[in-house]
Amino acid sequence: MMLLAAMSCSNESEENVSDAQVVSDNPVPVRVHVDGFSVTQGEFEATALTRAATAPASNEGVKAITLVFYTSDGTKQKYCSTQLKEDASTYETFGSFSLPLPAGSYKMIVLGYNSDYPVVFNSMTDVVFGEDKSRETFCYTRDVTIEEGTPVDLTATLDRIVTRLNVQSTDNRTAEATQVRISLSKGGRGFNPITGFATSDAGFVNVATTSTAVGATTRSTINFFITEEDETMDVTIETLDDSDNVLFSKVVTGVPFRRNRTTVLTGAMYHFGDAAGAFTLETEWDTNYNKDF
Repeated sequence: MMLLAAMSCSNESEENVSDAQVVSDNPVPVRVHVDGFSVTQGEFEATALTRAATAPASNEGVKAITLVFYTSDGTKQKYCSTQLKEDASTYETFGSFSLPLPAGSYKMIVLGYNSDYPVVFNSMTDVVFGEDKSRETFCYTRDVTIEEGTPVDLTATLDRIVTRLNVQSTDNRTAEATQVRISLSKGGRGFNPITGFATSDAGFVNVATTSTAVGATTRSTINFFITEEDETMDVTIETLDDSDNVLFSKVVTGVPFRRNRTTVLTGAMYHFGDAAGAFTLETEWDTNYNKDF
């Protein structure tokens, strides 16, 4: 776990940082404390539903926290550390960091996410999950100026930057249907932590083997990133057998997504009659967006 945490960071050398970005090599004590994760679900209207921030240790949706400092121009990574909630050797207090930094100007990035593995920083503006799928992600960024001889104590409340898709069946899984394949025409798995938006809008395909028992309804969940606060795209839903043969396929067009909101698509995926392919559209927005297919 410790090795994985180190691998998530850039391999750029600290000694290569230019004098324009770091004015002194004398280390200054820096403390960063993640004081919570803000969960705000906004409507398209002016109103919003806000829940109080939750502490890192009690938030079940956050299994890892990564703290990164880049020089203010984003060219050099000066510090990167990941705490894994399930590995107590990676932290003393989950969500609190203590480190020395030379005086200078920096961009600080704090990420909290639901993964047992660290994210990978390709650059300050390009972060990816090392495994196949992206996870629920919270983010906080700010500019930090550190002066020589002056200790710094910083706090951060992280905001969710992903959107979520839930695909729920109204009928029960059949024995031959062992996989669900969901294709999105837009969005991506990587993100820019400075903007909170996706680094690619090319779309992607998610294939998951279902663990739901035969004879029960299923639900598939995908967390991903979009390139705007609101984005509309097409979603293709397919059920497959063990040999990847398509048993059912449905394209739902014009599905709206929003950051920090769950979109729910509901319909028959395993048994089809005369009404197969029909769907109704919910015209009012609530905490979630719901659509029957």
